[in-house]
Amino acid sequence: MKRFFHYLILIPMVALLVFMIILLTTHSKEVQAVLDTIAESEPVSWEETAQIKETILISEAETEVGLEIPKDAWYLRLVNENNPLPDDYAPTLSEVYEGYEFDSRAAEYLIAMIEAGNREGLQLKICSAYRTVEKQSVLFEEQIAQQRAEGLSEAEAISEAKRAVAYPGRSEHNLGLAADIVAKNYQMLEDEFGDTEEAIWLKEHCAEYGFILRYPKDKTEITQVIYEPWHFRYVGVEAATYIMENELCLEEYLDLAE
Repeated sequence: MKRFFHYLILIPMVALLVFMIILLTTHSKEVQAVLDTIAESEPVSWEETAQIKETILISEAETEVGLEIPKDAWYLRLVNENNPLPDDYAPTLSEVYEGYEFDSRAAEYLIAMIEAGNREGLQLKICSAYRTVEKQSVLFEEQIAQQRAEGLSEAEAISEAKRAVAYPGRSEHNLGLAADIVAKNYQMLEDEFGDTEEAIWLKEHCAEYGFILRYPKDKTEITQVIYEPWHFRYVGVEAATYIMENELCLEEYLDLAE
């Protein structure tokens, strides 16, 4: 009988050993490192084994997300200072609200998001969507003039202007997948908009419709763009969910694919 109980105790240890051997031959170096550490420790309980499996599964999921990002997909196209649009870029557009246009492939998601928020009693309003490069040029020159009026040199004004208004051809508005969304009773494009009910709702629910808060407050060093709580970019539901849940910006998300 004692020998029987001795074998019974060994069963979970043997099972765990087999489990680790299988994983060591099929999974990433990061997972192997976790298992190597476990192998050097004392025998573990079933509860600890479950925690080990959970850790491994989380590590696998993070790795798989990085491998499965369709970086060249139209909805994940990166447009910024270092990634301009080609001169002949011309998206197919559909009207969304009050004359504003959006990429036809994502227009229905923008409309659905606005309507959902307004059904909740909010007053969401689009104040900018697709812009031509010519329109972007006008806005950029106006921003330079504003910076010059504040005493900056030409070079300083241009540098500062790029943080508030993207250089023509390097704006997501030229891409047709970005919209500036405000409240009907608060249409100022300023940091304080982020404290409104509309901005809070958008941040919490935008991923459900495939959108992300494109320029978060704590990512300005990466995006090289000021905090814009009104600027939302379509990237698809799967990418948006991952980005918002993990508090990333688009640049960081796309880096996971490399």
